[in-house]
Amino acid sequence: ALVIMAKAQELPGVFIEKTAIRFYDNGAIFSSIIGYDGKITKKELDQNSEYSLTDYIGKTGLEKSYEKELRGINGKKQLEVDALGRVKKDLGAISPIPGDDLILNVDEDLQKKIYDSLQEILQKTKTKMAAAVAINPQNGGVLSMVSLPSFDNNLFARGITSQEFNALISNKSLPLLNRCISGEYPPGSTIKPVVAIAALSEGIITPTTIINGLGGRIKIGSYYFRDWRAHAPSDVCSAIAESNDIFFYTIGGCYGKIKGLGIDKMKKYENLFGLGRPTGVDIPGEASGLIPNKSWKLKTIGEKWYIGDSYHAAIGQGYVTVTPLQLTNYIATIANGGNLYSPRIVNRIKTNSGQEKIVTPKLVRSQIVNPDIIDVVKKGMRMTVTSGTAQALKTLPVAVAGKTGTAQFGTQGKTHSWFTAFAPYNHPTIAITVLVENGGEGNSAALPVVKDVLQWYFTQDNQKKM
Repeated sequence: ALVIMAKAQELPGVFIEKTAIRFYDNGAIFSSIIGYDGKITKKELDQNSEYSLTDYIGKTGLEKSYEKELRGINGKKQLEVDALGRVKKDLGAISPIPGDDLILNVDEDLQKKIYDSLQEILQKTKTKMAAAVAINPQNGGVLSMVSLPSFDNNLFARGITSQEFNALISNKSLPLLNRCISGEYPPGSTIKPVVAIAALSEGIITPTTIINGLGGRIKIGSYYFRDWRAHAPSDVCSAIAESNDIFFYTIGGCYGKIKGLGIDKMKKYENLFGLGRPTGVDIPGEASGLIPNKSWKLKTIGEKWYIGDSYHAAIGQGYVTVTPLQLTNYIATIANGGNLYSPRIVNRIKTNSGQEKIVTPKLVRSQIVNPDIIDVVKKGMRMTVTSGTAQALKTLPVAVAGKTGTAQFGTQGKTHSWFTAFAPYNHPTIAITVLVENGGEGNSAALPVVKDVLQWYFTQDNQKKM
């Protein structure tokens, strides 16, 4: 550039143009949220007539969904030139107008803590892929969203090379995939709280109904549906706490004198709590997940629905899939007493003139079910920590409620590790979900991350969040 400037008179028609490019601080840590911008394509240019061929445009994340607010207006300088491109007259300039600023709900320190804790567990478990989401249950504000492996969005901001791009898209661990919103996974036992809510709401059981553990297996025809271990007779709270599969087979699909919900009623309540549908989060690329039913199976697979399908659905297996964001949002809905919010990353927008526009929390559905029923299920999730499958969290500085999940997938014996929780129990300020792909049981990989994060979150300078 300096050489060209020095020889400007010898190079008519050649100009040095100053331009700004994005720099993303801690790019890899925040890229799942912020996304990136890049040079506009011909297709994008055809759809956005106010842009020029040299412009950059938001491609993913907040950069894309808030492109209009972030972009601002380009400045212009008008020059009169001769046939050789030499400047003859300066006709004036139009000053650029800066874009707006986004102030996020994201807790920067929490985002970094979760990122580091996930990296550590991936090293320990020798796995490569994980996701974590944290939400404020009181308003749907997204406190954190981490997807691993990640990527440095500065690669795109400065102009990614073909070699760098090919390395990203050929990586089998899919670093460009935001697992939090686009990854669809069987939820395993993390689905059980909403199945319990459905059964209580429909009168299938009461809080005191006892269901026999049947020695850890149910036989239907020539098929056995097994529990992960034999359980004593249980009510709904202890069934949640101990993750009793027999209990949920029974209330989901029916057995003995318990008629069961059936898939249509399970689907009804799971949809009410935001599963199987996009949450409406304010970044693009969100998947719907799947809460199946009889007509879906007949149309998609060409088979009728069997009772075994209902058993599998009741424990978050079979055809059921969710995104980590959906799962966190449904647990946040339980935590706040039954109000479903559409998650929001942006808290407010600050214009270049200094005015601020609050992004109002969007309440999708209020008081979905009787609050007494919510309280019963919350008690079961609290018992998960005090006497159930997540007792490792008993030492935390606040009372935590949670649910473990071990979700089978693909080759027999492989499982995803889930843990979801909210805290403090009586006045929740955070709901958090961790997924470690191929991480084994829920309490072996995902739970330690949640414990580490909540221990940090509610101590030292973070005591104000208690």
